[in-house]
Amino acid sequence: MRLSALLLAATLTLHAQTPSHPTSTPYAGDLNIFESPDRAQKLQIDRVMDLLHIAPGSTVADIGAGGGWFTILAARRVTPTGHVIAEDINPTYVAAIRARAIKENLLNIEPYLGTEDDPKLPANTLDSALMLKVYHEIAHPALVLANLHAAMKANARFGIIDRNGTGADHGLNEKILRAEVEANGFKQVARYDFTKADGQDYFLIFEKR
Repeated sequence: MRLSALLLAATLTLHAQTPSHPTSTPYAGDLNIFESPDRAQKLQIDRVMDLLHIAPGSTVADIGAGGGWFTILAARRVTPTGHVIAEDINPTYVAAIRARAIKENLLNIEPYLGTEDDPKLPANTLDSALMLKVYHEIAHPALVLANLHAAMKANARFGIIDRNGTGADHGLNEKILRAEVEANGFKQVARYDFTKADGQDYFLIFEKR
């Protein structure tokens, strides 16, 4: 490889690994805080799944799955003919999802242990993916989005639910998030704000270009 090409590759790698905004420390506490009985109703999670085209037979990724709250709902939606990849970077959470899937006899759930920069999703497998209050924790979005882009099938949908913030306060400015995602091979196809009554949350849907 010529020297100029090597320098370009090194520059691109450094750019991808440089945080583009402040980030929040990933939550590592009690998973029960995500299990409130009215959470599904408040988030209108069935509508979220409709808009992401999650249906029987779909393959879905729950990225930053935590204890698997959304994973379980998606697994039921896709039926035994579908498949849900529940990815998280916390080994304790991944073990909790595995135990929960066994307890609820949902054999279509596959827990994945990713890293901060790579969810390790298999290529060309996903019909849908969701990051639920996770994106603001990602320090190197270009690396994560590259893996996700490769994992998505043509016409697959990628949803992000987050809230406006600085990045360091468990939220991220919507315009910054959209710009980052679109700079890494995706196009926004829809925007909603129904997932929280105060309007601070936003729900963006992307497809890969």
